[in-house]
Amino acid sequence: MRTCFIFNPHSGANRRRPGLRDLIRAHIRERALPAELATTERPGHATELARAAAQSGHDVVVAVGGDGTVNEIAQGLVGTATALALVPCGSGNGLALHLGLPRQPEAALSLASGAGAEVRLIDTGEVNGRPFVNAMGLGLDAEISRRFNRLRRRGLLGYVLAGAAALRAHQPFRCHITAGAAQESLDLAVLAVANSDQYGNHARIAPGARVDDGQLDLVGIRAVGLVAAVALVPRLFLGTLEGSRHVVRWRGARFQLERPAAGLIHTDGETHQDAARLDVVVRPRSLRLLVPARPRAALTRSVPASRFALQFP
Repeated sequence: MRTCFIFNPHSGANRRRPGLRDLIRAHIRERALPAELATTERPGHATELARAAAQSGHDVVVAVGGDGTVNEIAQGLVGTATALALVPCGSGNGLALHLGLPRQPEAALSLASGAGAEVRLIDTGEVNGRPFVNAMGLGLDAEISRRFNRLRRRGLLGYVLAGAAALRAHQPFRCHITAGAAQESLDLAVLAVANSDQYGNHARIAPGARVDDGQLDLVGIRAVGLVAAVALVPRLFLGTLEGSRHVVRWRGARFQLERPAAGLIHTDGETHQDAARLDVVVRPRSLRLLVPARPRAALTRSVPASRFALQFP
């Protein structure tokens, strides 16, 4: 398999593990892989590198970074015959956790090189044309991402601290939600639209969500007081968030979200300013992803990695 490794030196774990780049080079050299290593230099560079790799006929592009790196690389691979593989090095690693991908570098590199791997077709999402793989959100969700991205030290503790600071300063917002014929206006603190079940760090915003069902899961958390908000945190990690009366959940292929004014959103943890009206849509089976091979009887939408370059639908 012709492979391109894309290394983000600014992802959380990569800043603390300067030797990982050398580990990748050694992995390529020792196995005599037809592979190359590229390093990102600026925001958006990973998309450019991934798109170029797909256009030049690479079979696999490996994201060596966090969910933001995965997002950028996926933008260059959606709808192509090139598969994405992950060496999770971020602060949350939501997609990797959802799919049960190995997080130890050696095991992740082995899988990315095709050992015991298969290709799975997964959905992606778009909000106003902006792609996401794991989740997008607005309100407190986006404000936490903004604060978290400014921290020098991240991880779960950083996320909790960013969340506490954002909660103290946040104001609820009114959102009109349309999904097909259904409509509802709600006063919310958080609105997330998830493709996988979690944000990362085992915080499950949409338990039961799947990345290959052709659907997105909208989760809204109503505007509540501080005590009620704090009580929701254990539910987030226990996978019982939906059991709270403060939480609403819809499932669908398309949502229209209308808020009072333009403002902040996040896509896979990266924040942007966007319009007051947000059109969110799923793109079914639009991304090829390298995952651990399942027993043959369980295979439904997969292609053996050793032959996938010739067998993509």
